[in-house]
Amino acid sequence: MRYNKETFVAGFALFSMFFGAGNLMLPPLLGYKAGDAWFLVIIGFAISAVIIPLLGIFAHARLQGTMLDFAKKVSPIFSLVYCILVYLISITLPSPRTASVTHEMAIEPFFGTNAWLTSTIYFALVLLFVLNRSKILSLLGKFLSPIIFIVVLSIICISIFSMQTPAISPSEFETPFIKGLLEGYQTFDAIGAVVVGGVIIVSLKIKGENNFDRNRKLMIGSGVLAGIGLSIIYAGMIYSGALFGADFDTTISRTDLLSGMSLKTLGNIGKVFLSILVGLACFTTAVGIVTGTADFIKGICNGSQRAYFITAIVACILGVLMGQFDVHYIIDVARPALMFIYPLTIILILLNVLPNRFTSSLVFRTVVIITILFSIPDFLGSIGMQDYVAPILKALPLGVYSLAWLLPSLVALVVMNIFSKAE
Repeated sequence: MRYNKETFVAGFALFSMFFGAGNLMLPPLLGYKAGDAWFLVIIGFAISAVIIPLLGIFAHARLQGTMLDFAKKVSPIFSLVYCILVYLISITLPSPRTASVTHEMAIEPFFGTNAWLTSTIYFALVLLFVLNRSKILSLLGKFLSPIIFIVVLSIICISIFSMQTPAISPSEFETPFIKGLLEGYQTFDAIGAVVVGGVIIVSLKIKGENNFDRNRKLMIGSGVLAGIGLSIIYAGMIYSGALFGADFDTTISRTDLLSGMSLKTLGNIGKVFLSILVGLACFTTAVGIVTGTADFIKGICNGSQRAYFITAIVACILGVLMGQFDVHYIIDVARPALMFIYPLTIILILLNVLPNRFTSSLVFRTVVIITILFSIPDFLGSIGMQDYVAPILKALPLGVYSLAWLLPSLVALVVMNIFSKAE
C-alpha cells in the first residue's frame, strides 16, 4: 500500500479525532493499577480501543456512505434510532467531557477561572471549526496532531528511559485482560470510529474526491496509520503508569496521576506541555464529534445547511451545559450507556467488515437482536440492579466479566450462516 502526503494528513486527522480526553486520562491510571500485569492490560485495551475502532474505519471505507448504512440491513427505522442514540450519547457525554478535562487540567490550575467561562470559550472555538469544516482535514492533520503525538511521546520516552530501577507493584486486578478490554469502552473509540469515519468521507467528497477505490485506499491507509499511533501511545502510557507504581498514593485520581507523571518526566515545564496537550487532544475530539453529528442531521434533512448550522449550535450549547460536571462524574454516568451501546456498536462494525455472503439481512437482524438481549443484564447491573441480575450473569458464559453478549452473538452469527446455506 502506497502512503502519500494525503494519507499521512488524513491519518493524523483520524488520530487527533480519536485521541481525546478519555484516551489521555485512562491509560496511565490503568497501568498504575495493573502493575506487573501491564502487558495483559495493554492487549485487552488495544482490542477495544484500537482494533475495533480500526475495523470501524475499514467498514466506512467499504460503505462510503453515512452512519445509517451501518445498520440498514436490520431495518431503516432501527438504523435511524441507533444513529440518533449514538449521536445523542456523543454530544452529551464524550464531547462535554473534553471541556471538563480541559478546564480541570489546563485552565483552572493556571487561571483559576470557573468552568462556565472555560466551556463557553471552548465550545465557541469548536463551533468556529465545525462551521469551517472544509478545513478540518488540513488543520487537524498538518498542525495539531503532530504536536499531540510529540508531547505524549516525550512523556513516555522520558518515563521509560529515565527510571533506572523501576518498582513495578503487584497488580490490583483479578482479570487484567478483561479490565483492559472494558476500560477501553470509556475511550468511546468504537463509537468514535463510526462517527468520525463519516466525517472523513464527507470531507473528502466536499473536496471533490469521489473516486470510490481511491477513497477506500485512503481510508484504509489513514486508518492503519492512526491505529499504529494509538497503539504506541496507549501501550507507552499504560507501561509508564506501571513504572510509577511506588511514586504516588494508591487513591490518586486520573487527572492527578497524569499531572504528576508530566512533572516527574518534564519538570515544571511539564505543566505547560500537559496543558497544551490536554487542550489540543480534547479540542480535536470535540470538533470531530460535533461535525459528525451535524453531518448526520444535515443528511436526514435533505442536505439542509441550516440543519447543519442549528445542530452544531445545539451540540455546542449542550457541551457548555454538560461540561460543568466533574470529569469523573461524567465517566461514571457514561458507564450504563456504554454497557448497552458498545456491544451493539462492536457487532455492527464486525458485521460490516465481513464479506456480504456472510452477512445477509437475516443474519444481521438475528445477531443484532441477540446482542441487544444479552446486553440487557450488563446494562441493568451497571445502573444499580446488580443483585437482581447477578444469578443471570453467573449462568451466562463470560457474564461475570460484563461480556455476556459476546459468545451468544458469535454463536448466532455462525448458526445463522449455517442455517442460511442449508436452505
